[in-house]
Order: sequence, then C-alpha cells, then structure tokens
Amino acid sequence: MPPVRPSERSRRLAATIATLAALAPASGCTPETADALNASGTAEAAVSMPARGREASSAPYVDLFGAATQAGAARVQDLDASRATAIVRATARVAPAVVSVNVIRTQQVRPRTMWESLYLPPGATQRSAGFGSGVIVSKDGIVITNDHVISGATQIQVTLPGGRDANAELIGTDPVADIAVLRIDVADLPVAPVGTVEGLMIGEWAIAIGNPLGNYVGDSEPTVTAGVVSAVNRNISPSSEDEGFYFGMIQTDAAINPGNSGGALVNAEGEVIGINASIISRSGGSEGLGFAIPIDRALRIADDFLRYGEVRRAFVGLEVEPVEADAWGRRRGVRISRVAAGSPADEAALRPGDMLLEANGRPLTGPLDWEGVLLDLRAEDEVAISVQGQPRRVALRAIAFPSVTASRVTLFRDIQLITVTSQIQLERGLVSSDGALVDDISDELARQLGLRRGDVILQMNRVRIRTADDAARFFGSLSGEGRIVLYLERGGSYGTRTLYWRG
Repeated sequence: MPPVRPSERSRRLAATIATLAALAPASGCTPETADALNASGTAEAAVSMPARGREASSAPYVDLFGAATQAGAARVQDLDASRATAIVRATARVAPAVVSVNVIRTQQVRPRTMWESLYLPPGATQRSAGFGSGVIVSKDGIVITNDHVISGATQIQVTLPGGRDANAELIGTDPVADIAVLRIDVADLPVAPVGTVEGLMIGEWAIAIGNPLGNYVGDSEPTVTAGVVSAVNRNISPSSEDEGFYFGMIQTDAAINPGNSGGALVNAEGEVIGINASIISRSGGSEGLGFAIPIDRALRIADDFLRYGEVRRAFVGLEVEPVEADAWGRRRGVRISRVAAGSPADEAALRPGDMLLEANGRPLTGPLDWEGVLLDLRAEDEVAISVQGQPRRVALRAIAFPSVTASRVTLFRDIQLITVTSQIQLERGLVSSDGALVDDISDELARQLGLRRGDVILQMNRVRIRTADDAARFFGSLSGEGRIVLYLERGGSYGTRTLYWRG
C-alpha cells in the first residue's frame, strides 16, 4: 500500500502545532501529538488522541483551535487598531448626530397648455417629497440644516440614525445665509461636537457626513466621504435664478452630492466645522467643488432665532464698490461709495473714496468679501478695517439696523411708518433720502390701499411728506370724502396710487 500523503490542510495545521509548541513548550503540545496529526490527517484525531506512552488522564488537553483563535483575535485587534484612523474616529464622534431631513411640499399646479387648462380644476395642488441632511447641535433637540432643504415645506420630518422618526418644528429660517433651525422632541439625543473655522488650515482633512441617498436605501445611517479643506472664505455667485450668493464659504473636495445639503463638514478632531450647502458641477454630481457654511455663522443664526425669534444682523453705515482692474484684470481692495451720516463709519471718519484692504483680517478683493464680513456681524461687534494710506487699522463698533430701533408712527392700527433717514436709506437701499417708510401693514389693508412693506410715501396730493409724522398729520386733517393721490418709491422706481377717502 503506498504511503498516505498528508493533505495541504494537514501540513498547515502541523506547522501551526510546531510553532505553538516552540512558543509554549509547557502547553502539552509534543512531537507525538504532531505525529498523531500526520498519521490521521484530521484535526479531530489530533485533539482527542492522548500522547503515546502516557495515560489519557494524566496528559494535558490541548485546544489547538482555541489557541489559534486567540492568536487570530489578537491579530484582528492589532489590525483594527491600525485601521482606526483619524477619519474613522472623527466619523464615530459625529455620525450619530447627523440626521435625514424629509419634507413634503404642496404646490399649486398651473396649466402649461390650453388643453391642461380645460381639465385641471381651479386651485389644483400637487404634493412632492424632498430630502436633505441636518446636524443635532444640542440635547434639547436643535437641528441645523439648509434653508433650501426645507423651503416651501408643509411638513418636516427628521429621521435619526437607527430609524427613529420625529416631526420637526421650524424655529426659523434665514434665506440670506441658507440656514434653517429645527427642533425635535426626542429623548437621549446624540449631539455633534462643534468646532470653529478660526485657524482652519488649507490642506487639512475634511469629512462630509450626510444622507445623499435619502429614503432610496433601506437604512438611515449617514454616509461619509473624505477630502481636504481646499480653500476658505470663498464667495460663490449664483449659477441660476433659483440660487443665491454664498459668502465666506469653506471649499472642500470631499464629495458632496444632492441630499448631503445640511449635513456636517468635520475636521480630523471629530468637530463640526461647517454645514454642507452647495456644489459647482456640470453633471449635477460631485466634481470636487463643494462648499460649506462656517459653523460659527450657523450657530450665531441659531442663537438669534432662539433668543429673539429673528436674525439680528448689524449695521456699520457704509456701502462699497469695486475698484478698477489693473492691466491683468486683477482687483485689490474696495472703495467706499457712500457713508451714512451719524453711522459708525461716519464717526470713525471713513469717507467716500477711501480704499478698504482688509476687515477683521479678511482681505477685501471685491464687494462680495465685504458682504461676507457684514453677514457675520452682530450689534456691538468691533470691526477692524485696513485703509489704504493709513498706518493703523480703523476700529468701529457695529450697531443694530436703524429700522429696528427707529421710532414708529401708527396709522389706522394696521400701518406702521418710520421716517427715512440717511442711515435707513443706506440700510434699505432707497433712492429717496426722506419720506415715510411703510415698515408694516396688515394684508387686508395692503390689498385695499395698494401699499406694500418697503414703500416710501413721498407726497400726498400736493403735500410733501418728509417724515412719518407728516403722513400722520395729513391723515389726521382729512374730513368728508375725497380722492388722495400717493406718490411712492417702490423697488427703486417712482409711481402713484390713488385712494378714495371717506371720513
């Protein structure tokens, strides 16, 4: 009978036994055990067979597979430790607090053709679903997402990792900064650690966490993409009529796709540094040009909504314009075009024609850079401005918007007027330097009188209106019946409205 050749599996097991015997001679693994394994060709025989020449009761039992399993587990632990990179650890800190934001929108259906107008009933509506991402930033259920994620929604629902759903309350939304603040009532919420964009370094790791697939996949766990911080303080101009400007954004090449909007941009420490908002793409998908709103700005907006119910931005009292480009098309700095009398800029001795180079450490290469500075200001914040030709920075302190603090005159209990001043003219971008600004009006009275918020009343019949009190006196002097012609500024243009008065 030819000798039985051991199988490859047997040879490997024999080599393992020999190695274990050399490492741990007291374990009872002997050459005889190895011989038994070679002869039998099976692991079961090797484990159960006692050593030759010894009583079975006196021979120590050797669990070869247990020893091998322990050694394998140790190797797996070492491998897991090496795989737990900074990206893995950062994701583990933030991902549990990144949620899906699901919305329902109800829109009125307008007929596109003559035939559709025959079949569509009046007032027909259509429901559509949308989704995005959000980040939980506090234990009491505050979620930050994008304004464009929830804009026009009639129902908002948040889905947590793990599948829990919760109806969301809209606390406030800021279309200018593209930030919306939600609240959910759920116990034991995970909270994302938040960082800051101060000191953010170009080239450091950036991790985008969100839900680009929404409800198209079976689970609700967020997805992760990684890249670097490509740039900071980027200004993005709209590429379509449906989009707006973005100021002072973080640029990253971490993949951001539709559905990632409102999710977290995270640094290697596992801290949220931005709220993902926008991409530049020819295909509609990620091309390595993603942009996030700085978390500092998002948190300030959330704090404003929670404290005051509105965003309370600040006013400094100056407007800027671009400077002429050099021969290579480059621009450096902006020029002051207008300063409001009595404003912080006026008190700081800034004048039209002054060239501004930096503000709070941000280079000013164009008007959008200045708008980015204003977007992050709150009343009482200090602004340090570098002016060309002046050796020292000019410091000024921002104030609340003049229209917020202005005195109001009430007409008919449903109209509030404020006097146009130099500062309010600058704040609202008005052509007129005086008049009575319609700051608030009820919807019913607006329909009856043909007035809107933001209209400036300049004249009534032949009476010039320079202040809100002038308008109140004119209406107070009316008696009987008659016609009133209002001369208005609306949207930078002038027009008239005719009212019929019955006292």
